[in-house]
Amino acid sequence: MRLRRLTGLEREKIEDELAELLKTIAELKDILSSDEKILGVIKKELLEIKDKYGDERRTHIDMTAIEYIEDESLIPNDDIIVTLTNKGYIKRLKSDTYKTQNRGGVGIKGMATNEDDFVEHMLNLNSHDFVLFFTNKGKVYRIKGYEIPEFSRQSKGLPIINLLQLDKDERISSILTGNKDDKDVQTFVFVTKKGLIKRTALSEFENIRKSGKIAILLKEDDELINVKTACGKNEIVVGASNGRMVRFDENEVRIMGRNTSGVKAIDIPDDVNVVGFTVLMPEDNILIVTEKGYGKITPISEYRLTHRGSKGVKALNVTEKNGNMVSIKKVDDFESYDLVIVTNSGVIMKMPMNQISVLKRNTQGTRLIKLKDDQLLSTVAIVNKEEESDENDELNSENDIVNKNNFNEENIDTTEDNTNEVDNSNE
Repeated sequence: MRLRRLTGLEREKIEDELAELLKTIAELKDILSSDEKILGVIKKELLEIKDKYGDERRTHIDMTAIEYIEDESLIPNDDIIVTLTNKGYIKRLKSDTYKTQNRGGVGIKGMATNEDDFVEHMLNLNSHDFVLFFTNKGKVYRIKGYEIPEFSRQSKGLPIINLLQLDKDERISSILTGNKDDKDVQTFVFVTKKGLIKRTALSEFENIRKSGKIAILLKEDDELINVKTACGKNEIVVGASNGRMVRFDENEVRIMGRNTSGVKAIDIPDDVNVVGFTVLMPEDNILIVTEKGYGKITPISEYRLTHRGSKGVKALNVTEKNGNMVSIKKVDDFESYDLVIVTNSGVIMKMPMNQISVLKRNTQGTRLIKLKDDQLLSTVAIVNKEEESDENDELNSENDIVNKNNFNEENIDTTEDNTNEVDNSNE
């Protein structure tokens, strides 16, 4: 087509659009000038909406929900891990922070702690579950999981005294979850330093104020050693500093109320204290550690099943060489855990669990740590294996790559010779 003809067609199109717009403007002005026509348009449009959306309502509007919606309803339900160190630093992390690794993995560092501190308690729960803190004074405190501050994987955490109204000499002895939906947990088991034990139902700890509540009645010279959960089918093992240990069925201890003292778990002299207890199954193992740095692992089947309140059986040959028993722990996986040993002078040593000898019941154990001067063991804990330092490993690997690229074959031979000279001098 010629350009003149194309221009004419485009002009006709614009003129037609202008005529159409003028016609629409005239109609709209006519409608706006008459109230009757405005109502007619509204009626027509509403009838069209009615015909299109006039079916029955599929949703229900509940205005009463406004009364019970709280800030907690806006917090997501996440799986979290709560960690508490020996020095009282606490934090929470999301469970997916710790990625699954195959057997033999190096793990990741879960918390940056001081040289004289380590992670003593670790609890896996939901962010809306209650966390129960039991102290050596026999009190219990309760907060929701999401109330514990969330920190990064490398951070140390927050002092727990900022969350709980603890007394001056009060310290946390156990942290547990108060989830009633867990069918494997029916009761809490309490054991004191003077050998008393009691079981209490989870329902007794539903209403706990911020200032805490009494979990067990203690005498003036007594304190709470530890708290464990039990399902009604477990066995209880209680160990004393004189090397005696009693093993009995948990159902020998009747369920009592919260504001009670309990019954006798083991018969011990006045100068002997309970150093630990655990709840286990017949196929588990027991770790025993003494005050002079000796220890051993023994299958629980080595200790005969007795009754509550008895003097128990000899769990350890207590001599002047190894000293009194200071701790007992349940051991179920030798490869995934380390043993942390802390002395009364603040020295800390970590060693793999699989390096501890498995010995018979009537033995004194093997040396775990060489103590100097008048040092004695004060604290023992079983912790998850962790990599010492992720950042240092990455830097070391980068330096190794750079060094390899800088060396040629001749330099490598020379370096090996120099290395041998250094090794000989060190010897």
